[in-house]
Amino acid sequence: MAQKCSWASSSPEMEAYHDYEWGKELHDEQKLFELLSLELLQAGLSWQTVLAKRKAFREVFFDFEIQKVSQMTEADLLRLMADKRLIRHEAKLKAIINNAQCLVELQKTGQSLDKLLWEECPAGPVIHHFETLAQVPAKTELSQKITQKLKRHGFKFVGPTIVYSLMQACGLVNDHLESCPFKYA
Repeated sequence: MAQKCSWASSSPEMEAYHDYEWGKELHDEQKLFELLSLELLQAGLSWQTVLAKRKAFREVFFDFEIQKVSQMTEADLLRLMADKRLIRHEAKLKAIINNAQCLVELQKTGQSLDKLLWEECPAGPVIHHFETLAQVPAKTELSQKITQKLKRHGFKFVGPTIVYSLMQACGLVNDHLESCPFKYA
């Protein structure tokens, strides 16, 4: 009997995220930037917390329009730090702005976050065959390799665990459990 990944049943938001977003192959630069930003915000917190604040983050970060976020100033950061709807962690908020600036610089060279991530999986998503959540790693050699690439380009708050979560979110790896009906959806 097919059964969804167990974490998907923790709330309606988590189920919708699991069913319609997580693990789906994604190449849209703005959406990849949003996922990277949300993943770094999650560090030390639950994904449920981040999803609950996603709408507010989309509002304050201009729907994650890279160019607009890259131009945010110290005054903008102070405004964000005062906004009770957000995760008000200064280093994480600064990292989002910094990472947008890094993306703008990457784009000037003809590179992109999409290319940077997906060139590591030229044959397409890595499909794992895990039976239990306990088998799913927090990081891999590939996430460590991508982390180093991002850091060389100046990205902040991008450790191998955050990068692995991004890889799962954007479909670079497929970590739906074997029993999940969304494994090949």
